[in-house]
Amino acid sequence: MTTEIILVFSILFITVILFAFEVFSVDKIAMLIIASLALTGLVEPEEAISGFSNSATITVLSLMIIALALEDNGVIASLARFLKNLHVLPLFLLLPVFMFITGGISAFINTTAVVIVFIKIISELSKRFNLPQSKLLLPISFAGILGGSCTLMGTSTNLIVNSIAKDLGAEKFSFFEFSFFGLIFLLVGIVIVTIASRWLPKDSEENLHDAYDLENYVTTAVISKDSNLIDKNIEDTFLYTNPGISILKLTRNKQITNAPGRYITLKANDKLVLMCDIESLARLNDADGLSVHKTQEINKKRQAIENDEENKNVKKQDDLGFVELLILPGSILIGKNLKQLRKQTFQSALPIAIRKRKNIRNTKERLFRKDIDQITLKPGDRLLVEVPKNEIGQLYDMENVAILQEHKIKPSVNNTKRTISFAILSVVVGLAATGILPILVSALTGVCLLLLTRCLDLNDVYHRVNWQVIFLLAGMIPLGIAMNNTGADKWISDHLLAILSGQSNLIVIGLIFLITMLMSSVVSNNATAIIMTPIAIAVAVGLDLSMKPFILSVLFGANFSFFTPMGYQTNTLIYGMGIYKFKHFFIIGGILSIILWVLGTFMLSTLF
Repeated sequence: MTTEIILVFSILFITVILFAFEVFSVDKIAMLIIASLALTGLVEPEEAISGFSNSATITVLSLMIIALALEDNGVIASLARFLKNLHVLPLFLLLPVFMFITGGISAFINTTAVVIVFIKIISELSKRFNLPQSKLLLPISFAGILGGSCTLMGTSTNLIVNSIAKDLGAEKFSFFEFSFFGLIFLLVGIVIVTIASRWLPKDSEENLHDAYDLENYVTTAVISKDSNLIDKNIEDTFLYTNPGISILKLTRNKQITNAPGRYITLKANDKLVLMCDIESLARLNDADGLSVHKTQEINKKRQAIENDEENKNVKKQDDLGFVELLILPGSILIGKNLKQLRKQTFQSALPIAIRKRKNIRNTKERLFRKDIDQITLKPGDRLLVEVPKNEIGQLYDMENVAILQEHKIKPSVNNTKRTISFAILSVVVGLAATGILPILVSALTGVCLLLLTRCLDLNDVYHRVNWQVIFLLAGMIPLGIAMNNTGADKWISDHLLAILSGQSNLIVIGLIFLITMLMSSVVSNNATAIIMTPIAIAVAVGLDLSMKPFILSVLFGANFSFFTPMGYQTNTLIYGMGIYKFKHFFIIGGILSIILWVLGTFMLSTLF
């Protein structure tokens, strides 16, 4: 093993750790990879930034832009609208229908965009017709993943595998090359998940107030100078006697006390980090001498503005309520903390509390030792805001934020633009499917047509595209180049060949499939595809076997991230809603993964 190979493996190992424990966001990790590869000389400077110009990266970006236009112009919602008429079906029929439609749409439109729309639809149906959303959300995430595996443009993973394989001398895939396998996987997945849905949790009967339980939400309160809590021990205040409130941290004169004891005497300007339910939060909001997130000062400003408006015969809006927001990828709120949001209240909404998406690093101890004002929002987090009830509709003006409570109907979309957008999607799919144009050219053509017909505004797109995915691709592609330059992929394949020599093709393809699937449960599916595709091709060449089944084993294995919520973005979003526990992904996703692995191994082995 050479020094260069050791360096590549070191960077790869650190990358996996950073991904698995979410130490940094994926775009930061990508930039670290690019810099480390260039600094160590493992790639040329031009190769280090080649990921930004890679055809797969540009294609993914173009398809993301098209998906945004389709969502904005109501195409995705129209395709799924008739689902609202299916609420009369029993659950054992409704579930497979939902999954099949989700998978079918995901084969042609960005999977994440489709699942986000279905989250909103299911939330609405759950409230209107009492449908159990806990029985539907995880299945539609799985269906979206399976459907995206049916065509070349279904997921970014498919495009990446195809691009890398073509660069390494393999024959490129056509649009529907592996659709037969993908459709079988989808149908089997629907059957398995429908049967296993009995183990999914039942919807609780709780309302919004009950949903914000003790262990979910944290907020900050400051004791004002005229508070009646001053000079009292904690045990003598309602902060101690109320079972819905826990004091996590006390800050006084820049001195921090974690889990302060009940005998500590409270002073003016003490800053308390509290964990509480929404009823207790409302009491804190009304408590004399307590400022929750400085709402008293902000409310005074808002009251002054409303009084001015009243003088202008504008109706005063003082009927306030709590609304729950789910932060989706591409939201302008991502990366901002509550302190920043409070300085510029958005859409008349006042941020009150935050619920972090659970991950390996987000233990309570780690979360609460950071000042709540400094905790930044990420995709999958939930934000609790206070907003005038007759202004809730304005929250729909915010892009990539799902309103999980007190829904109102979005403004109607332009029917002409919806028709044009759908026609452009059909053109893009038709040109790519028939081979008249490469998928990159057809996707770029679709973006241009959307711009020319004014169905798309680039100024709006810039802050809504999930740039983290683009940077992830741009950072991981040079890592694949470095593995090839240093011979690291050949080193791995040589050792795999030593193990697999003399084994049947069934075992060989099954092992590649399994390794890829396991890796994608920890690392993102795109990163897994970039790492495993060169290795799989090298093994195929070393065994003098056809490359196609090996490439497909990586393609499907990287996509099939079912048994953890971290491997695929849609799973992360569903998990972040707080309905499911890790065990639901591990058990149901694990059963599905094992069955698809066995099935896929036998089907792909027939290609030899």
